[in-house]
Amino acid sequence: MHPYQHVVKYYECDKMNITHHSNYIRFMEEARVDWMDQIGYGFERMEQEGVVSPVTEVQCTYKYPTTFKDLIEISLRVEHLSMLKVRFAYTMTVRGKVVCTAMSTHCFLENGRPVALQTRFPELYAAIMKTMDN
Repeated sequence: MHPYQHVVKYYECDKMNITHHSNYIRFMEEARVDWMDQIGYGFERMEQEGVVSPVTEVQCTYKYPTTFKDLIEISLRVEHLSMLKVRFAYTMTVRGKVVCTAMSTHCFLENGRPVALQTRFPELYAAIMKTMDN
């Protein structure tokens, strides 16, 4: 899996030219959408099949600031997968220096109700499991 890359936009920075902390959550989502495409099960497909995956928990540890035009490389991996939830771990770097580590947990819903991913969407479950074997 290749890391996702995000170039910090001017509007993502505050008056100090520092990337506003809230944007890192958006960067995580961009990386997750890209990761889903890479495993061949993009968000469009997932939602067409009736499953959504809302965030239930998010955490960021900011180590160094980023600024306008910095290229942030975001690596993500599945840290934990259960029948009902998946937890992603993110490492964000600029020129090889870790600037942020983060985590997000997501559940799986169909028609607003929790679903067991392995039972209801075995192909998606298998695609996620395959990434954990690497």
